[in-house]
Amino acid sequence: MTQKPLHIGMTLAPTWLSGEGWRRPDSGIEGLLGYDYYIDIARRAEAAKLDFVFRPDVLAVNKAMMGQGGGMGGLDPTLLLAAIAHATDRIGLLTTVSTTFYPPYVLARMIMSLHWLSKGRAGWNIVTALDGQRNFSLDDMPTPEDRYARAAEVTEIVLKLWASYPRDAILQDRDSGRMVDPELVQPINYEGDFHRVEGPLGTPNMGGGDYRIPLIQAGASETGRDFAARVADATFASTPDMEVAIELRRDLRRRAKAHGRGEEAVRLMPGMSLYLADTEAEARDLYRATHARADDARKFANILEMTGLDLSDWPKERNIRANDLPPPPAKVRSRTHAGLLRRAIERHEPTVGDLLRMPEVMGSAHWQVIGTVAQAVDEVRRWRDAGALDGFILFPGGSVDCMHLCLDALCPALSDAGLLRRDYHGTTFASHLERP
Repeated sequence: MTQKPLHIGMTLAPTWLSGEGWRRPDSGIEGLLGYDYYIDIARRAEAAKLDFVFRPDVLAVNKAMMGQGGGMGGLDPTLLLAAIAHATDRIGLLTTVSTTFYPPYVLARMIMSLHWLSKGRAGWNIVTALDGQRNFSLDDMPTPEDRYARAAEVTEIVLKLWASYPRDAILQDRDSGRMVDPELVQPINYEGDFHRVEGPLGTPNMGGGDYRIPLIQAGASETGRDFAARVADATFASTPDMEVAIELRRDLRRRAKAHGRGEEAVRLMPGMSLYLADTEAEARDLYRATHARADDARKFANILEMTGLDLSDWPKERNIRANDLPPPPAKVRSRTHAGLLRRAIERHEPTVGDLLRMPEVMGSAHWQVIGTVAQAVDEVRRWRDAGALDGFILFPGGSVDCMHLCLDALCPALSDAGLLRRDYHGTTFASHLERP
């Protein structure tokens, strides 16, 4: 059976500038607070026929990381994507908005406005947020259960608001003098556990089908999986190895079916961390140079927070056994990431030195490829053939050259291999998801 091409997105968070990458002479860091830098990336991604570009968001400043560039901060995702909309024609524009902190009416209007400005290319990356509470009059972050309960309620409200002002209500009839049919615009009168919203939304809906707004969810905890299976078109997840991805994809499909949806309704799109160069040796040199100043103290602190295990005094050559792990901490910043780290220790029983170099500790636990374009194509094909994914998100690392290789060389090679479309079959984000 012929397999469909994959869905591929490109991050607009400059992961290629992390570590020492931003210090390279060609990094272009001076442009990070303008739109030209990101428009160039979006145009390259569109030329490669990717499904979308997306901008993650953080609503707090990490001062501990600011000095070396990691916590610099950045532009509002939705405003940035509105600027990119004017400079592109086909590629989807996925913004990130937190359901924990944004009022649902503001959220609904903001994303529908982007949808109109981009002629149907907006998408919503639904996140609950991991921190930032003190910027929104809260002392503590709500529990994960509370955050997902809020997310479910906010998503329901947003969908009702989008439906409250249907496109059919717009008449614009000069002869009769009727601009809108008010009978079709109705309040939602929603009363929930967290919000009360009257409605209707003041921004009309663009319509359904190819003009609906895709919903993406990030996270792979038990609660997150169930939320994605109920409402999402795709889920982003950290899957450091293929077995994790296969299990997650099967589970999502099973849960989608249990919620009365088709098993293919929610697509699994892992993050793919890439360090690419002309040779594997050069790619490994790029990886080592990028992490030359990696802070072991911060890694030990992250391991302690996620597992409860203090390794700061352990020799680097000592192995960590599964029975060294204490019971999981009652409260962690990310249950998904903590679970992946614990799984890696139980499965591999690495030395302390090896653990400090693993993706579960080095970053966001993404699937990682360090090598050439051809090696990356082979790895994507291997995961696709194993049923481990429906697509993925490009997270280039190390340098601007690596980012350019991903978009200008890897993506055409994926098209040649039948793993990525050669051309778009529609003009909207939803059409890209439905017709890869």
